[in-house]
Amino acid sequence: MPNEASVHPMDALKTRLRPILKAVPPGSSVCYIDYPVYNNGGDLLIMKGAEAFFKAHDIRVKARYSVLDFPDGLNIPADRILVLQGGGNFGDLYPVHQRLREKIVADYPSHRVVILPQTIFYRRRAELERTARVLNGHEDVHLFVRDHQSYQLATGTFDRCSVHLSPDMAHQLWPIVPTSRPGKELLNFLRTDIEKTAEQERLEAGGRGDCLDWGSLYNKAERKSIAVIGSMMRRGGVPLPLQAIWHSYSDYLVDKAVKRFSGYRTVRTSRLHGHILSCLLDKPNTLLDNSYGKNSAYYHAWTSGIPSARLEASP
Repeated sequence: MPNEASVHPMDALKTRLRPILKAVPPGSSVCYIDYPVYNNGGDLLIMKGAEAFFKAHDIRVKARYSVLDFPDGLNIPADRILVLQGGGNFGDLYPVHQRLREKIVADYPSHRVVILPQTIFYRRRAELERTARVLNGHEDVHLFVRDHQSYQLATGTFDRCSVHLSPDMAHQLWPIVPTSRPGKELLNFLRTDIEKTAEQERLEAGGRGDCLDWGSLYNKAERKSIAVIGSMMRRGGVPLPLQAIWHSYSDYLVDKAVKRFSGYRTVRTSRLHGHILSCLLDKPNTLLDNSYGKNSAYYHAWTSGIPSARLEASP
């Protein structure tokens, strides 16, 4: 048996996912809800990690629904655990996903609801209080969160929920083997959305390395394919196995990210899953913070002990 000194920190983080089995025991039947059908590769890594976790622990996924195709009034057998996708969209920045999450909690008061590891962020106190009224009205909600700030907020607000601290589901994918030897020096994998910071913009102006984000990693044809699959899911009634098609296509999208990251010696990123993917590949990487501290909070909670990773100090 290896001694503790020989255990890679990423092995330890993968093991830290096992407490989820107290809420979703091995052999359980579940509905997996709010899986991503869009081009954010970070959320795809979370989904692939969750599916790998289910498979590893004989958790039987009886049905899958995205935010596009969850039907109103769905009759769900009483023995099914409702497992909701993890990520960074718990709060009021991404209301479409938050509304679905709260709808599940409100509409299924007799089912166990398990929310996989999330970062919580609210700009408006009134929205947080509204969420609290929904969650505290349910007797069997298990909320897993990815950092200490989210844990403190959740335990102080969602007092009827079982709240647990956990790393991101993508850690279940450890290890990912690089697909090639690196031929380039630096990949800047940087946000282009509302979570981008002025500090990141100053670094971009330096001009070192190649710049990408999830939107530019995937080309026009790939983005169109994602949109078409999503549109067909939203419409419904399409005589195609859309979930199976998406499962296969999302494998391709994740593989493309792995291949691109494999081609660089180092990564500098303001995307949390640019950081996590680099760690899964055991690749040297520097993490920049996002606009509300999600990245630094995650680093301090989980990845500060990984030798290949470091956090860029904020001014």
